Amino acid sequence: MFQNLDIFKTAMAMARHAGTQQAYSAQNIANADTPGYKARSLPEFHLTMRDSLMGQRATREKHLNGSFGQEVEFNERRDAYDPNGNTVSLEEEMVTAVNSRRQHDRALAIYRSNLNILRTSLGRK
Repeated sequence: MFQNLDIFKTAMAMARHAGTQQAYSAQNIANADTPGYKARSLPEFHLTMRDSLMGQRATREKHLNGSFGQEVEFNERRDAYDPNGNTVSLEEEMVTAVNSRRQHDRALAIYRSNLNILRTSLGRK
């Protein structure tokens, strides 16, 4: 009955996505003065989930088709903000970092809430 709880997988994927976006944001900020550096970002989480649900899904790592722990490709910003070709905007990175933190907190709240529901249904506290 409780072997396949997709809500926990989704919450984990959301937290992982937020962590990866936070890492890209930190890397972008670290390279804010690097000439020719192209800022990286991830697509929105709901877009990555929708795309992964459209195709086949693997239930085991050795399946030939489908995706198991699908890696999401990053996007590079092409519009140069600096004359040296750097595309990092510190203001955008601050907003991205805050949004990533909020997404991570949301994923943990979803996880905790569903864990409490599961414990309650089993009669545990």
